[in-house]
Amino acid sequence: MSAVIEVAADQAPPDSPAPSRRRRRSRGIDRPPVWQVVLGVLIAGYLVLPALIVIPMSFDGGITFQFPPTKPSLSQYVTFFTDPVWLTSLGNSLLVAVISAAVATCVGTAAALGLHRLAGRLAGLARTVLMISLVTPAIVIAVAVYISFLQWHLVGTLLGYVLAHAAIGVPFVLVSVTAALSGFDARLLRASASLGAGPTRTFLSVTLPLISRGIITGAIFAFVTSFDEVVIALFLRSPLFQTLPVQMYNSVTAEIDPTISAASSIVIVVATIIVLLPQLIRRPAARRPPK
Repeated sequence: MSAVIEVAADQAPPDSPAPSRRRRRSRGIDRPPVWQVVLGVLIAGYLVLPALIVIPMSFDGGITFQFPPTKPSLSQYVTFFTDPVWLTSLGNSLLVAVISAAVATCVGTAAALGLHRLAGRLAGLARTVLMISLVTPAIVIAVAVYISFLQWHLVGTLLGYVLAHAAIGVPFVLVSVTAALSGFDARLLRASASLGAGPTRTFLSVTLPLISRGIITGAIFAFVTSFDEVVIALFLRSPLFQTLPVQMYNSVTAEIDPTISAASSIVIVVATIIVLLPQLIRRPAARRPPK
């Protein structure tokens, strides 16, 4: 066989070109029209405009709201971090947001995994029921939660806040994890089972690492939704337990307290950092050259 290959190589013309590989042509991205760019800038400016007004107001030392600030000072932040009412409300919001985000992440991930294996009308009906809180007005959910929790003696309790906020956070986790599962290869589960791994080990070693980004994204949205929720919190509040958005609402309706501008700035900064942090962490990993 080797002799035949050598003879064929000797008979081949010396100038015969080597087979060329097909190269993929990189297609450039078409530039958007000018009107789309202008429209996007206007929408972005409209969404960012409240923050551009509230944050500078938080650095004013006056006794009322004033823009632009005339007396630059940190007195509003000093009041926020020294007043026990504001600090207690902030701690309650963080506690409720962390616990409700954890509960929503577990329930939403389990629901997404179960619905991923189902097909037909049953899966569509279950997904619609779990997603209905996204399209239902917040006041309707708040009234239903208040009527139910009033009978169960959960109004004004930590458990009531956690259950209500977890319920509105489940759809965000469900959407995020379902998107992550759309590119999941089911043959990996059969391969893991053929190697002797049980369901729990397969989930922890195979499924969880592949859908971890979707789970983290859903948990972040559930946390931000709970931390910034005010309508349901207004119905569940009590003199002994209320969240930061409720305290901000009271400071505007019951009294004119400029400390709310500092509280609003803190909420904006915290929510922005939490949303952008995964993107900033992911960028260095994406720039590393493949080995």
